[in-house]
Amino acid sequence: MEILVILVPLALSLGLAGLAAFLWSLKSGQYEDLDGAAWRAIADDDPPQEVQVQAKR
Repeated sequence: MEILVILVPLALSLGLAGLAAFLWSLKSGQYEDLDGAAWRAIADDDPPQEVQVQAKR
């Protein structure tokens, strides 16, 4: 039972830290452009290998 004296405040403080981090991420604009990250992941920014080889010659 004595362990609850440590675990309950620890759980509450970790929960509050997680909530604070989430609210900070909302305030800093982390969730404003949800589609942009998906399109950047599939964008083909690098030219094909054969074009890179011809450009070096």
